[in-house]
Amino acid sequence: MSATYVKHNDGTQIQSIGLGTYTSLGGDCERATLHAIDVGYRHIDTAYFYENEGEVGAAVNQKIKEGVIKREDIFITTKLWCHFHEPERVEYACRKTLANFGLEYVDLYLMHWPYSYVYRGDNELMPTDANGEVELNDIDYLDTWRAMEKLVELGLTKSIGVSNFNSEQLARLLANCKIKPIHNQIECHPALNQKKLIALCKQHDIVVTAYCPLGRPDPVKKTPDYIYDAKVQAIADKYKKSTAQVVLRYLIEIGTVPLPKSSNPKRIEENFKIFDFKLDASDHAVLETFNTGERLIPMDHAVKSKNYPFHIEF
Repeated sequence: MSATYVKHNDGTQIQSIGLGTYTSLGGDCERATLHAIDVGYRHIDTAYFYENEGEVGAAVNQKIKEGVIKREDIFITTKLWCHFHEPERVEYACRKTLANFGLEYVDLYLMHWPYSYVYRGDNELMPTDANGEVELNDIDYLDTWRAMEKLVELGLTKSIGVSNFNSEQLARLLANCKIKPIHNQIECHPALNQKKLIALCKQHDIVVTAYCPLGRPDPVKKTPDYIYDAKVQAIADKYKKSTAQVVLRYLIEIGTVPLPKSSNPKRIEENFKIFDFKLDASDHAVLETFNTGERLIPMDHAVKSKNYPFHIEF
């Protein structure tokens, strides 16, 4: 099955679905990436914080060596973590990431969050003080962005973008950047459908990628509702699909690129098979009923930062 593609404001393009890799470790990420490429995925999402860039790189390089893909066939996104926001650390962080991958460039480098942490060493990802609280600092994300713009000039990344930026942060960035972000990666699923932020991004020709698109399903607790609800199951039965496939299709149709994470080969295959059907208006109406606005990833530890993104509606 062939996937559709989305074009960016800088002329590059990506597949309309990507393999998410958060919490995929211990060889699982490498195996998942290998299988995903064989299935047809050409868009892989990771981050320095996930500590699996090496596994993604090993899989990609193996598939290049096997002749399954060429480097230019696959789109790799990774992210600058919060303790590298000082402008003088940005290039260092990107080069460290490239060394992890064993690649000469990445396709997209995102600022993972608009807020930043004190630097206590490359591997101190969540530096804490004597009270056990994460140590924040107040580096302006515009200064970090300007350092990221230089990475494009150096050829270390083809494109740059942001993640978890709200509407006000995006507006400020757009008013002060030389290179426009091509992506805003945000939490997005039927319980947090982000339609207002998606509309704003579309207005500025910024692609929205959706993390936690399936809401971290728990078959024991039967959560989230939109994966286990009888109404969504009825939609799935209508198209001979799973409820997860229905949700992923919904996210594509409302204007996002979903990034479902899985290490399970069958799930990886299933998540990719969403390009041979379309939902109708009544299906959308059902899925809209689950929109509570509740976040899975509120990042409450950073609420004191002036750059915390979730103080406003979107």
